[in-house]
Amino acid sequence: MKKKLLLLFTTMMTVLVLAACGSGNDSSSQSEGSSGEGTEQSDSKAVLKVGMEAAYAPFNWTQNDDSNGAVPISGTKEYAAGYDVEIAKRIAEGLGMELEIVKTKWEGLIPSLQSGAIDVVIAGMSPTPERMQEIDFTDNYYTRDFVIVVKEDGPYANAKSIHDFEGAKVTGQQGTTHYKVIDQMKGAIKEVAATDFGQMRIQLTSGAIDAYISERPEGMSAEAAIEGVTYIVPEDGFEADESDTAIAAGLKKGSDLKEKINAILAEISEEERQQIMEEAIKNQPSQQ
Repeated sequence: MKKKLLLLFTTMMTVLVLAACGSGNDSSSQSEGSSGEGTEQSDSKAVLKVGMEAAYAPFNWTQNDDSNGAVPISGTKEYAAGYDVEIAKRIAEGLGMELEIVKTKWEGLIPSLQSGAIDVVIAGMSPTPERMQEIDFTDNYYTRDFVIVVKEDGPYANAKSIHDFEGAKVTGQQGTTHYKVIDQMKGAIKEVAATDFGQMRIQLTSGAIDAYISERPEGMSAEAAIEGVTYIVPEDGFEADESDTAIAAGLKKGSDLKEKINAILAEISEEERQQIMEEAIKNQPSQQ
């Protein structure tokens, strides 16, 4: 009798344990199922994370509101606007994605792209051979020419050639072709590279430098934004490869976004690109 009771007790305990385990598995399955259903039901778009300095007017800059089509900067209460932002908006729309601007220092753009922190660089970046070893590029979305930004009342305001800057203190942004082409200016004193264009503008107006190298849109931007500043288009010009004067969007190696973005860029006419740039120059904030 005792053996039968013991067997019955053991059987009942086994059933209870199995029931408890089954209940736990059902709960887990329901939880996973609820999570999956929530994802399926969500109608939010995928996010396109675009990296830029937001400090390189008229291509991109930072402002305090959403005027002139500005887009919120991720993790801040600030907004980004400018030519690059308008191109980014068109790309995101064409991809059916929601645009997110990630403000990133120039030297951090490529590492951020490679790490996956951003999906694309749209920041006035040229597809140089050195960069193409690290990342892929789309087709060009702008082509520029180099200019020299100076003070209107400075000793180099009437310069015509890149060789009319003997003794001048000249700089450019670090990690760019702007800085490299200073080597072509005979007699110019190549100063330490600047971190961004805002810094160079301050250096120029304060007299710390005599000139900095830029391209026409930024030169026009500086002239419009800062009293007493102008730019020179040298008659002889700087020697540079096409890859140094073109601007394209940067992508992680092997990104499947390349062909899709190229198709979107192909739909933006040259006339529209120039209109976007003119609007960016007109809307830029002062001292950017």
